[in-house]
Amino acid sequence: MRNLMNGEIPLNFKKNPYDRTQWHDDVTDPVTGEVIEDGTPYMSEFANNFEWGIYNAYRFLIEIYRQMERMRVQLELDGRVPGNSGTFADVLDGSTNKIVLDKTLTDIVEPVVIGTTILKVASVEGFTPFSQVTIFDDLHSENVIITSIGTTTITVQALQQNYKKGAKVARSNVAIDTTLSEMGIGDWQTYNVELVEVV
Repeated sequence: MRNLMNGEIPLNFKKNPYDRTQWHDDVTDPVTGEVIEDGTPYMSEFANNFEWGIYNAYRFLIEIYRQMERMRVQLELDGRVPGNSGTFADVLDGSTNKIVLDKTLTDIVEPVVIGTTILKVASVEGFTPFSQVTIFDDLHSENVIITSIGTTTITVQALQQNYKKGAKVARSNVAIDTTLSEMGIGDWQTYNVELVEVV
């Protein structure tokens, strides 16, 4: 049974994983035109092997580029900050190098007004005093310092804006696009709810 590709392959292979097909034309009688020996049949398995082979080759090239980019950034940083070993580098390709984005996030469970300092939240897990958070909804956003943590509340500096129920408290309001290797502004999440009558 031939090992034809039919999906993504691991990127840590040690030998060429592509099983190529040796193609042969039909052999015909030059006088009568009769086929003496059939050539290689063209089958979907072979065509899919082409497609997955090309796809996986590009995956491998992209991974090589990402690794080279991380090494390039690390070498650049070593030149500027000797001995840092790339600690301050993140090329935003989905693979971290000692830097991890803090994605701690919770919801404010009731509306709050300007001047509020105590926020009732869905969860306090992951939040710590004297760290900065971003509070945002679809209209406003601001950065504040956490002064203390309760069992269901987070105390912060006085808010400068009003916020809706469901507003977010986040350590980072950032969305990372690993395809384009860039950071963008995160979105306030909204949902469409469809009610279905149960009989």
